Amino acid sequence: MEIKTIIGISAGVLTAVSILPQILKVLREKKAQAVSPLMFFVLLAGNLLWCWYGLILNELPIVVTNAFSVGCDILMIVVNYKYSKR
Repeated sequence: MEIKTIIGISAGVLTAVSILPQILKVLREKKAQAVSPLMFFVLLAGNLLWCWYGLILNELPIVVTNAFSVGCDILMIVVNYKYSKR
């Protein structure tokens, strides 16, 4: 595997998992008042565009890591909606 591929996969994985601590915190505390839903909608749009870009380039690491991020963004939007109403 080429070094550029390793760097790309590493960057994608780190970026994708960066949202997990926030999701876990909201799920644990069942509070999302301090979380901006707008940020996650913008992030969702950006990650969807990255997926599209990866598909255009036929670059599986870009598609996979950003697809994971899309799932996390959607989960965060859902839990934000669920717990911000309390």
